[in-house]
Amino acid sequence: MASRARATLEELLRARRLDAGLVPVSPSTEAPAHLLASTGQAALDARLGGGWPRGQVSEVVGCRTSGRTRLALTSMAAATRRGELAALVDTLDVFDPDSTQPLDPDWSLWLWVRGRGLGVTRHRPGAMRVGDDHDLLAQAVDRALKATAMVLAAGGFGMVVLDLADVPAALLRRQPFTTWIRLQRLVEGRETVCLVVAPDPLTRSAGGVSVRLTVAAGEGHGWLGSSDWSRRFMAPGTRVTLARSRFVPDDAEARPIDETLS
Repeated sequence: MASRARATLEELLRARRLDAGLVPVSPSTEAPAHLLASTGQAALDARLGGGWPRGQVSEVVGCRTSGRTRLALTSMAAATRRGELAALVDTLDVFDPDSTQPLDPDWSLWLWVRGRGLGVTRHRPGAMRVGDDHDLLAQAVDRALKATAMVLAAGGFGMVVLDLADVPAALLRRQPFTTWIRLQRLVEGRETVCLVVAPDPLTRSAGGVSVRLTVAAGEGHGWLGSSDWSRRFMAPGTRVTLARSRFVPDDAEARPIDETLS
């Protein structure tokens, strides 16, 4: 009886778009299918209970070559194949459309918001540059955050990805916490997945999930891509760990993903 009453209350909250803070109270409690969006990776969907939670901010974090950006693009392509609008906010203008051809996206449903190209190879992961470089990076991040807010406020998107993967972690940590709260307020009550790609854990809402990708040494590796611009190093054995809300135990076991991401 108590469980039925709770389920009725949760449905009422969702109907009024007041469900932003709802989280499962046990690992076996799964959200309804229409409140989840597939990642495009069957094994990861299974671990997430169906996919990315809609109306929440989630994140994909990891080092370079771990597959963090590829997972985000795979999720976007899956969204367009479902007939949903998907937006990529490309902070440092590093996205190469040719790299997504194997994912078979519907380009008519894909919005690409290009940022300011700064030659990210000059910036080592985790390093904080000073002077003009730092100022340009800070401006690029600020513009990307504003663009993401505008896209979320416009509504109608199934997935919005904010790519901060190549931004130094030290710069991201200087962002006020209200920055991430604003993103959650813009997405709550909607059927949108807001996905942040970053080098380190940065933000996720109460019902969101943090997917950490790591690289297992000693496994297959190589280069992938058909052009000099699109070629990238293929991650040698991507492993996934998950972190959810404090009410649900983390899935900390590092397991391989269905296919190698890059």
